[in-house]
Amino acid sequence: MRRRELIAGGLAAAPALLGGRAFAARSGGPVALVTADQEAHVAVVALGGGRVRRRIATRADPRSIEAGARGPAVVGHSGEGAVSLIDRSELRVRRVLGGFQTPRYTAIAPDARLAYVTDGGTGELAVLDLVRGRVLRRVEVGAAARHLGLSPDGRTLWIALGSTAATIVVVSLADPEHPRVTRRIAPPFGVHDVAFSPSGRRVWVTAGRERRLAVYTASGERPLRVLDAADAPQHVSFDHARAFVTSGDGRSLRVHELSDGRVRRDARVPLGSYNVLRRAGVVVTPSLALGTLTILDPAGRELRRVPVARAAHDVTILG
Repeated sequence: MRRRELIAGGLAAAPALLGGRAFAARSGGPVALVTADQEAHVAVVALGGGRVRRRIATRADPRSIEAGARGPAVVGHSGEGAVSLIDRSELRVRRVLGGFQTPRYTAIAPDARLAYVTDGGTGELAVLDLVRGRVLRRVEVGAAARHLGLSPDGRTLWIALGSTAATIVVVSLADPEHPRVTRRIAPPFGVHDVAFSPSGRRVWVTAGRERRLAVYTASGERPLRVLDAADAPQHVSFDHARAFVTSGDGRSLRVHELSDGRVRRDARVPLGSYNVLRRAGVVVTPSLALGTLTILDPAGRELRRVPVARAAHDVTILG
């Protein structure tokens, strides 16, 4: 029975791994998947046309969402204790994984075969097999595990323990299926988000309650530099030359130079625009307060603002 279940799981996942850009191609370009946590669905927004193409029904409380270059999108339902896998070629929920308490955020391995999900309720990091659609194991990392950043080579995770974390946990993925905590960092302020720069040499760390952010070397115990920021909490995403830092309470998206942290632009975005993603030639930020998705160019200039739902919590991009 066990073997048959594994084979069936692998076959069910095959379209998700092989479908890649199928829907994006059919829809005429990249699409954003936006979680509507108050309405139990994920909205599919065409980035080129700026309109909602369809809605994917999910379990209640879809909050976080993440997708790699291929494979399913991973949705965390914090209030439901479940994680959904959305088939990227069919754009439907393929599988729901239970056994979580409060799944928070996800990082996906570079080969898109594994995903790492923080569970704030249990203080664990769950390792997901995205090919077979199952949880491989759970590793204790610390209470209130929340935001996490994965190095581009897929060998290291930084995890903030809380929304205003006093501790960052560094996890080795030298064996990708067996995460191992290697050290703990005490930051200069309560930490919210953590993210590796594209080079993998720097980690940007944002604040949960202060107007500051810090830049670390990947091996460092103390910040290389501390920068001023807009109202906390902040989130961060990157391209090869810039960091994009949002302040949902400050209605701000700041574009920083990666080389020295200098602010190139401070764009105004809707209230509640917390999460941010730079991908597919644009920057996107959903508004938890207004339910919109703001699409900006890489210089931080607004291209369009799309009404999505009552509240738009998180976003990822396919294609």
